[in-house]
Amino acid sequence: MLDSLHFVLDRTSPVPLYYQLAQQLEAAIEHGALAPGNLLGNEIDLSVRLGLSRPTVRQAIQSLVDKGLLVRRRGVGTQVVHSQVRRPLELSSLYDDLEAAGQEPTTEVVRDEAVPAAADVAAALGIVEGAEVTVLERLRRTHGRPVAFLCNYLPAGLLGLDESRLESTGLYRTMRSAGITLHSARQTIGARSATAEEAARLDEKAGAALLTMTRTAYDDTGRAVEYGTHIYRASRYAFDFQLLVRP
Repeated sequence: MLDSLHFVLDRTSPVPLYYQLAQQLEAAIEHGALAPGNLLGNEIDLSVRLGLSRPTVRQAIQSLVDKGLLVRRRGVGTQVVHSQVRRPLELSSLYDDLEAAGQEPTTEVVRDEAVPAAADVAAALGIVEGAEVTVLERLRRTHGRPVAFLCNYLPAGLLGLDESRLESTGLYRTMRSAGITLHSARQTIGARSATAEEAARLDEKAGAALLTMTRTAYDDTGRAVEYGTHIYRASRYAFDFQLLVRP
């Protein structure tokens, strides 16, 4: 597979050769030239082909293993796992976005119960503190590996939640099927380090970088229908922004 790829390495550049190689391998994965399941082949063969030392090639490959893009399998070799998920910023379901990108999403429903609304949840949904809300926690995976942990709060009685359906589709698709028309949302994106519990849940190291998102979604009548607090593995997930100049 690598025989069809062309690598350009600038030996006069201050950028380390391993990093140049890693960046070009990552680009090949992102653009589909290297697809999930493809094997990179032998490190020795690659080092000979590129005129690089074996430690340089090994360091480049290890950097992508650390990012979760490659995996070393005993008896198989180094294999492409997936590209990083890049999600456009629009009012859409993560499940739908992943499915459209060919990322093979699956969902595990961790929690689905009625609870009293805490102050922040009540403020976001425009209800009285302590009023009943449905809390829904889900672990989202792509290609069998965790990518996000999603926590959503819904006003009581908004819709009947079928766990088997939530495991096979997204929350917003379920809302639309129930006749709820999503219109707009307020969203905040941040970053922080993973707690030990979050790291274990997302198959990361404690203290690993996480992306965070809080969102309140509104229907076409202006009613708040969902408040979500989500965390994403920064090694596997990114948000894409399109910025426009104001006239």
